[in-house]
Amino acid sequence: MLNWLKIVNLALIESADVEFGSRFNVITGETGAGKSILLGTVGLLLGERADKSLIRTGQERCEISAGISFSAEDQEELARLLNDCGIPWEPEHPEIQLRRVITKTQNRNFVNDTPVTIQTLKLLGEQLIDIHGANEHQSLLSRARQLAILDRYANLKAEKAACRQCCLELKQLEQARSEAFAAMPSAAEARQLEAVVYDIEKVSPEPGEDERISAQHQLAANARQVLELTGQSGQMLCEAETAVTEQLSAVYRHLLELERLDPQGSRELLTRCDLLIEGTRELAGLLEHYAGKVELDEETFQELEQRLSELQTLKRHYGPTLEQVFVILEDARHRLSLYQDSAKLRAQFAAQEQQLRDRLAALAADLSAKRRQAADTLCAAVRTQLATLGFQRSHLAIAFQAVEPGENGGDQIDFIFSANPGEMPHPLRQIASSGELSRVMLALKTVLADADAVPVVIFDEIDVNIGGETANQVGRSLAALAAKRQILSISHLAQVAACGDRHYAVSKELQQDRTFSHIKLLDQAGRIRELSRMLGGGPAAERHAAELLAGAGSNPGRK
Repeated sequence: MLNWLKIVNLALIESADVEFGSRFNVITGETGAGKSILLGTVGLLLGERADKSLIRTGQERCEISAGISFSAEDQEELARLLNDCGIPWEPEHPEIQLRRVITKTQNRNFVNDTPVTIQTLKLLGEQLIDIHGANEHQSLLSRARQLAILDRYANLKAEKAACRQCCLELKQLEQARSEAFAAMPSAAEARQLEAVVYDIEKVSPEPGEDERISAQHQLAANARQVLELTGQSGQMLCEAETAVTEQLSAVYRHLLELERLDPQGSRELLTRCDLLIEGTRELAGLLEHYAGKVELDEETFQELEQRLSELQTLKRHYGPTLEQVFVILEDARHRLSLYQDSAKLRAQFAAQEQQLRDRLAALAADLSAKRRQAADTLCAAVRTQLATLGFQRSHLAIAFQAVEPGENGGDQIDFIFSANPGEMPHPLRQIASSGELSRVMLALKTVLADADAVPVVIFDEIDVNIGGETANQVGRSLAALAAKRQILSISHLAQVAACGDRHYAVSKELQQDRTFSHIKLLDQAGRIRELSRMLGGGPAAERHAAELLAGAGSNPGRK
């Protein structure tokens, strides 16, 4: 409920602090006294446009604020909304405070002292307050709200939840498909990958082959010089007259002579000399083996050069190293396999999607059938209420239009209304008369009191162009609706005002050439005076006012 409203320097109001009751709050006053400022203040707090012209003359800024509490059943949804908007909220203190500060250069908005955008105020406002008046926030006029009300009236929560779950599964399937095909190549990319695989497999490189072939090529390119060097070295070791082996053999013979002279001391010298001779002959053998691998065959050299060129080309295109070439090859093969399996994968995703869409269509059809069945009952009940509000022969129906099945099923609806016989019915959102529209809203709210979750309803001039018994019935209907919703109503009729649980009078006065508006909660005597004024004044009006209050006190809708 709207607990309180505070206004500072807004239009004609210098300062006002108003506390509202939980049931039927009625606001009256002479034309131009400032009643609309109260309604405008609430609208501003719900995100309507504000500019510096609203600031009271002579002031630099104006500030408006309100405290709104909500029931336990509304806490979960509102807590989620507040959390999504990053607004602190304590469950043990279920009141949120809205505040706007308007200056000549900027506007600032707050929820629980947290700066917020206009869009956040609008989101909260849609959940908390309905304002029914000309050019005001009217949530019941939106198709989405109408559909939600019909669903709540028909108790279709489970059916809607099933549709939402199916849509969630479709969304998850689409995400899985997107992820699966994110790395999948197109047909053109697949052709490029095939070319890459063909280029590399045609050469068929082996790990480390480039280094091996490069070494062989370098050796083959210098074969003649290598053979000369190895041949000369071999001769120096074993073949020449002064070969190393001959020289060591001579040394060995000298050591044999030394052995006769000193057997014990020369033994190690002989052993080492023998090892030197053996090692020299082994080195000569290795040189011969090494030289045997060196070929002077020009054809072999050309083959090595060709192979080396092929490997270098691969590395230049896909390297720079041969190891990188193998990485490119494996990646290309993997992506090609994805492409080659894509038809099967697409078919699997398509089949799963079709199953979900068929299920969603069936759920939406079931939901639509139940909606249509409930629509007739709802409209009949609303027409009954409208008859008591002065529309004895009005027409109200719900027009259905099929749309693509989604979270809310497959229906778009419009409340179709005409006030009098012979008039062409139009969508409720196209009705221009604020008084007419307000009474339709009152009838809807009365029927849907248990279905509509918005806890605060504000009516602006719901009693325009009515009188007599219709006025009495409007007052009684508002009082009955206030048993389940907080009602604020700006009224010009004493019959309606008398039904209020709390009565506020707005007045204005001139002080030192400045106009001031005041808002006052009336006691019993004050209500009689105000109702008497609304009835024309005088002793007879006062008696009538007292009778109206006494009669309203016995209404079933009053405490």
